[in-house]
Amino acid sequence: MNPRLLTDGAVLRAARPGDEDGILACIQALADYEREPDAVENTAESVRATLFGEAPHAFAHVVERQGRIVGIAVWFLTYSTWTGTHGIWLEDLFVDQAERGRGFGKALIASLAEVCVARGYRRLEWTVLDWNTPSIDFYRAIGAVPMDEWTTQRLTGDALETLAAVGDPA
Repeated sequence: MNPRLLTDGAVLRAARPGDEDGILACIQALADYEREPDAVENTAESVRATLFGEAPHAFAHVVERQGRIVGIAVWFLTYSTWTGTHGIWLEDLFVDQAERGRGFGKALIASLAEVCVARGYRRLEWTVLDWNTPSIDFYRAIGAVPMDEWTTQRLTGDALETLAAVGDPA
């Protein structure tokens, strides 16, 4: 992705090594906003390995303003067996509270839409908390539609360990 100049001197660009602390700060701020301040276990080292390691498993676009990362879109590839193409799963979208209203969130999502179109991907998907009305309103305004007939399922902790042990012959 080529860097793009936004309003107020901000730049939208692909994340690069050295951005780990700024990305992690945005992840923590998102967790705080989502009422889970103690949930972040991620580290700068893990962000570095995931985004910039030998075989990256996830990607990020950032908005940088005045030398500080003020917005992130962290994403990874999905695959649809029905369409036979990849898509993008937006894991986290966050813009610092003080920087909202400048179009940074829309620019971040638009950059992912551009990746989808350029690569022939047919989907850009994400989840949003039911109570997060400002984000839901924003997503509706850009044309996103809810997938009401789908419910996200998750295995973690003991349930994940228990299920994994089912396949263990020991």
